[in-house]
Amino acid sequence: MSPRRSRVLLAGLLAATLSSPALAQPKPAAPAAPAAPQQSAVTPSHLALAKEVMLSSGIARSFDSILPAFGEQIKQAAVTRPELTKDLAEVIEKMQPELELQKQRIIDTASRIYANKLTEAELRDIATFFRSPSGKRYVETQPQVLDDMVQAMQTWTQEVSEYMMVRVRAEMGKRGHQLQ
Repeated sequence: MSPRRSRVLLAGLLAATLSSPALAQPKPAAPAAPAAPQQSAVTPSHLALAKEVMLSSGIARSFDSILPAFGEQIKQAAVTRPELTKDLAEVIEKMQPELELQKQRIIDTASRIYANKLTEAELRDIATFFRSPSGKRYVETQPQVLDDMVQAMQTWTQEVSEYMMVRVRAEMGKRGHQLQ
């Protein structure tokens, strides 16, 4: 798996994991959390800040690798028809402006999601962070951090899987059961 695809998959996995209802902490009965901004409460300046945060945080970079991957999948599907290779490459290249519009569409959608989840003041604070030297450094190192995390997770997964199997076999052996 390529490092870029690993980062995209890890980012998706982390996002899904962190937002999973199964992992959500129970909400305290009181005090109530402030309500998220409503769709109608999003002003143009609020949306602009949300888009700035979305772009400056590096999240939009994950979209950059998705569209070329689709093109590669289409090319791979046509590998049995080598006579199509040249025309297919030209068609995909010609579609680049359309695909850029599609990317902008998901950026706009993601920006609106940010605006609906965070207040304008919160987004202003976050944008300030991403404009700072530390914020810029955070974004700059994010791809390497995600690559290292993917590698660490692969190693950890293998180690924990082996550890668990050894422990389960031992415990089952104590109960008179032999596992392969």
